Amino acid sequence: MATDYYELLGVDRGASADDLKRAYRKLAREYHPDANPDDQDAEAKFKEISEAYAVLSDDDARARYDQFGHDGLRGGGMGGDPFNFDLNDIFENFFGGNPFGGGRARGPSGPPPGEDQEIVLDLSFEEAIFGIDRKVELQTAVGCEDCSGSGAAEGTSPRRCTECEGAGQVRQVRQSLLGQMVTTAHCPRCGGLGEEIPTPCRQCRGEGRHRELMSYEVRVPAGVDTGSTLRLTGRGAVGPRGGTHGDLYVHLRVATSDKFNRDGDTLYAELHVTMLQAALGARINFETLDETVELAIPPGTQPGEIFRLRDHGVPRLEGRGRGRGELILSVTVEIPSKLSKDDEEQLRAIAQQRGENVADPGDRTVLGKIRSAFQ
Repeated sequence: MATDYYELLGVDRGASADDLKRAYRKLAREYHPDANPDDQDAEAKFKEISEAYAVLSDDDARARYDQFGHDGLRGGGMGGDPFNFDLNDIFENFFGGNPFGGGRARGPSGPPPGEDQEIVLDLSFEEAIFGIDRKVELQTAVGCEDCSGSGAAEGTSPRRCTECEGAGQVRQVRQSLLGQMVTTAHCPRCGGLGEEIPTPCRQCRGEGRHRELMSYEVRVPAGVDTGSTLRLTGRGAVGPRGGTHGDLYVHLRVATSDKFNRDGDTLYAELHVTMLQAALGARINFETLDETVELAIPPGTQPGEIFRLRDHGVPRLEGRGRGRGELILSVTVEIPSKLSKDDEEQLRAIAQQRGENVADPGDRTVLGKIRSAFQ
């Protein structure tokens, strides 16, 4: 027994044309083969609901179906095959085109846009922190000056494609369970442009473009890092035969620094002080990325202590707030590996006064042998 078309679409027998459209829209999206790849049950269901909508959306076919059922759709009663329909017509009526691809040709699609291009720009650590204007060079497609991008030789012009008659697409008819199914595809002769070039330009061979070394100015904002990408709109390749430009994506690669480490907006560095400066205190000049800062080291400063310098880190990019991050300095106390005889005597005197146990001068050889054994 054939399935009732109204039940298939989930509507009652008095459903309006708008009700049918809404019901079919929902089911078509759910069961379309492109949304259910390799699902034969979904494909069969899609064909059934498409058949139901094809009949019920036609006033004459619906009237015969309501009166005679499926028998009214066969034989001479319909005056033809009720299933010889273009499925794309259904989508065109209320989707504005097939939402899953294909669809009726609306005319030539026009020249395709040019390709997006990518390039890597290497920056020094300081250039990334403070920003810089740099030039980049790349081989890209540019419009042919001889033919002004048309692809046609001087004194000639493109003509309407003889295969698709300027439509840019061709219709293909195939048999299916629903009858004849009509699909559309780009015209193989003109590539969907609707035009062909009888006399190609000698310079670009009908392409309307050729490759050339181009130079562009790139404004690198302050605060970028490795992995940042800048987009230069319209600086990619030009499309064939008058197509629009693609975009240029500049991927940034930042060199490391011997002095600073970076974590987002924060910079880290070591602050080297001698053991006497750490013990007695001192004033030390430290070279930041952009200026010299005098630091007051308090007496008794221990290794690993932290000094924070606000607004001496990385400038914050737009969207991350204003100003700059911090520069965090970690104290490293430098111990001399060799002492003069006078320095050693003075330090020993201090150790004696403080009652600290230190090695005797005669123990150096033994200590050296112990140290060598662990190296």
